[in-house]
Amino acid sequence: MKRDNFDTDVLVIGGGNAALCAALMAREAGARVLLLEAAPRAWRGGNSAHTRNLRCMHDAPQDVLVEAYSEEEFWQDLLKVTGGLTDEHLARMVIRASSTCRGWMRRHGVHFQPPLSGALHVARTNAFFMGGGKALVNAYYRSAEALGVQVRYDAPVQRLEIEGGEFKAAWTGEQRITARSCVLAAGGFESNREWLREAWGRNERGEWPADNFLIRGTAFNQGVLLQHMLQQQADGIGDPTQAHMVAIDARAPLYDGGICTRIDCVSLGVVVNQDAQRFYDEGEDFWPKRYAIWGRLVAQQPGQIAYSVIDAKAIGRFMPPVFPGEQAGSLPELASKLGLDVERFMQTLDAYNAGCRPGRFDHTALDDCRTEDVAPAKTHWARPIDTPPFYGYALRPGITFTYLGLKTDDTAAVRFDGQPSANLFVAGEMMAGNVLGKGYTAGVGMSIGTAFGRIAGRNAALAAAGKPALRGAVNDHHGA
Repeated sequence: MKRDNFDTDVLVIGGGNAALCAALMAREAGARVLLLEAAPRAWRGGNSAHTRNLRCMHDAPQDVLVEAYSEEEFWQDLLKVTGGLTDEHLARMVIRASSTCRGWMRRHGVHFQPPLSGALHVARTNAFFMGGGKALVNAYYRSAEALGVQVRYDAPVQRLEIEGGEFKAAWTGEQRITARSCVLAAGGFESNREWLREAWGRNERGEWPADNFLIRGTAFNQGVLLQHMLQQQADGIGDPTQAHMVAIDARAPLYDGGICTRIDCVSLGVVVNQDAQRFYDEGEDFWPKRYAIWGRLVAQQPGQIAYSVIDAKAIGRFMPPVFPGEQAGSLPELASKLGLDVERFMQTLDAYNAGCRPGRFDHTALDDCRTEDVAPAKTHWARPIDTPPFYGYALRPGITFTYLGLKTDDTAAVRFDGQPSANLFVAGEMMAGNVLGKGYTAGVGMSIGTAFGRIAGRNAALAAAGKPALRGAVNDHHGA
């Protein structure tokens, strides 16, 4: 292979989980690899630094995972949250890959641990990273550097040179970088307020909802490369308003609040908007399957704000958020502290309390505690809110990552007019919309990024060697 005409064999653009998986795979295949991370070193890793776990299929207990979580059950969970807006072939490929990737991850320094006791319902489905996403990112960077991957920080890429669907070069600032192949893993556009504003538009109340969104992760995901690729006529997929969006503490910082700003008591109480009205079933399903719909629900409420209300019975049953909630000895006092109309608040709470039917409360199961003659119904875990002290948390939409991305296939190739590029690949948030048309279930973003990062890295190395891409996930015979 003649190498002297190119700056590198494989160029990886991005610095999070998917980019690192791609860089490691390409380097393991013998390619020279250069990784460009837009952020400074201290902020490297993008949203991956905020993650905690990976959703894993497994047919029997495996180290930190209990019982079994079959391909079919994982698929049904994904099908339910996406409402069918998913590519089944790619989704099942990700699911199967999630069962075999942990051995490879361990070899690159990632360690796993059982979930914290308060992380409800996920001991069976999700493998937690020891030290969280930041430790995973650091482990991958250490491994990459030890293997000889070149890493440059503060190196955002503004544009690519593409001819006939083939990658030629990337521009970072005034520098032109050539490579035999390229992997795009630079994230979505969730930090680009202007683009969010344009996507969400103005609602019937004259509000611009996106103005009130908080960004749970990195400030560096501006979507510059995604926008550039769509302008270059790369095939796109997804709705720009669809995203992993969570109801988080309204006092969270604008960027990088991460996991600790999430409010996890929603299913244990009621949620009202600023008109003191309930607007959705708080007990529809287990929280890990439903937490990511609540950001969008709050985004549709007046002022893009809502309030989660619980009583003393709920304390100790959820992961406490980083900020304490408002506390009161009575419900009218709580309404006042939250700035809500006391009379309307009491009408809502009285109606809800009166509608709660006796049952056997069990927050670890879909129990029979439900409401009757209340709209919206609460179908599980419905208990009267009647035991002081009472607590209230103000909620805002917290956007994690956007789903608009580049259409791809099981080779991770970027497509132009339906044709796969021979040397340009995509992974992570930039293509997650192929699997996630809407909705989310805990840990699946890391499953997608890991599977497609590894495919993209393998195929980028093959392309750099003048060989055709392989279809499907990377086979890892070292087991989990």
